[in-house]
Amino acid sequence: MKHTVKRWSFVMVAVLIAGVLAACGDDKASGGNDKEITIGYFPNLTHIATIVALEKDYFKEEFPDDVKLSTKTVTDGGLFMEAMTTNAIDVGTVGPGPALNFYVKDQSHHIISGAVNGGAVLIGNKAKNVTKLEDLDGKKVAIPVIGSTQDVMLRKALKDADLKPKSNGGTVDLHPAAPADTSTLFSQKSVDAAATQEPWGYVLESKANGEEILGWEDFAWGKESTNTVVTATDDFLKNEENTEAYLKAHKRAVDYIQENPDEAKKLVMKHLKDLTGKDLDPKEVDVAFDHLDVTTNVNEKVIQEMADISKEADYISSNKIDGLVELKYLNKIK
Repeated sequence: MKHTVKRWSFVMVAVLIAGVLAACGDDKASGGNDKEITIGYFPNLTHIATIVALEKDYFKEEFPDDVKLSTKTVTDGGLFMEAMTTNAIDVGTVGPGPALNFYVKDQSHHIISGAVNGGAVLIGNKAKNVTKLEDLDGKKVAIPVIGSTQDVMLRKALKDADLKPKSNGGTVDLHPAAPADTSTLFSQKSVDAAATQEPWGYVLESKANGEEILGWEDFAWGKESTNTVVTATDDFLKNEENTEAYLKAHKRAVDYIQENPDEAKKLVMKHLKDLTGKDLDPKEVDVAFDHLDVTTNVNEKVIQEMADISKEADYISSNKIDGLVELKYLNKIK
């Protein structure tokens, strides 16, 4: 009888230990730690809502006191989404292009709010006699990254003008290049145009002999062109308190920017200088602000069209993105 009791006790202990280890393993595998949250964003003006929320301490004020917040900056949407799929980023702002591209392969994240519309332009190189959309026939156009939001917007504009990229049997060569490098490429006459976001469009016009082909109100979907959205992992969304806390802070930042544009500009300039060590040109910031719309709205029709274009470009295997946009959390706080 004693041996039976001892054996039963041993089995119970073993089961309990196994249960604890399994629970720990599941938590680690899923990345589900709702007490440590990493917010991701890009160090540029189209991520102004995140930047202002950080500078105004809105995130700290809205999240529970026992939640530890950290940030991670990346330079393009692909890197952002890779970090999100490996649980290095839980929530943050990214372009809808990368968000939908990754969603087709892995539905473990969702767009839960808008952040910025517009903010992108198409600039021609006057030195190469490119001043209108039709001039892009047979030319090379710089884009930030293959599959980026500006890439998709350019494909939309080309389609409207009966032009196609070379990758789809057309004549327009899409050339990936960091936005900061495009002015040098213009000066060297290495590219004929650039689909880029502000303030780089203004830089090309003012310093590199560029001329606006399509302004932010006309490029692709115009003012409805979704540039930046809030995206979160499924693991993050499991905690509704944290989800609502993020969105409340995000909405406070959007409201602040709309009501206090001059103060918001100062906060962004300070934040980006702290990150990069470089001062922003106030004129560039002014132009960028004039060419974007800070908002929580999400135009699902535009995002679906982006998916359709990405499918045509063979960036994704399917344009079925049902469930990518999930606005129920945003609607609860409005």
